[in-house]
Amino acid sequence: MTTLAPIRTTAPRRTAPPRARAVGRPAGALPRLLVGLGLALLPWLVVLATTLPGTATADHWSLAWVGLDCLEAVGLISTGVLLRRGDPRRCLTAVATAVLLLCDAWFDTTTSAPGADFATAVAMAVLVELPLACLCVRLALRALPR
Repeated sequence: MTTLAPIRTTAPRRTAPPRARAVGRPAGALPRLLVGLGLALLPWLVVLATTLPGTATADHWSLAWVGLDCLEAVGLISTGVLLRRGDPRRCLTAVATAVLLLCDAWFDTTTSAPGADFATAVAMAVLVELPLACLCVRLALRALPR
């Protein structure tokens, strides 16, 4: 024999819906922390701009540049492999590679000697590094889930 549930004579109590959060938007203190840290860097930029020497000698200059170009090569290769496989994670490698290419263009042009070195750095930035960075950003945006 089955028992019937009692009939409810009062309407269920309505509660306010929980505050909706935008999809993908983190709650809590992390966004405020990141903004605060970014703002804290602003005075530090003034300190650096006013106290750093105009020139410096680096003992591992070639290692720094070879390392940067090695990371760019790894980024381009991994982005190409992931693109060929149709893997959406290519957006991560593509954006990281774009950042590396932009950094390379920036440091090449700002650290080059006047004259032919500077002209070469600008040519490399305009003809190779910046277009590749734009391509990587485009690939990253196209790979993002809708």
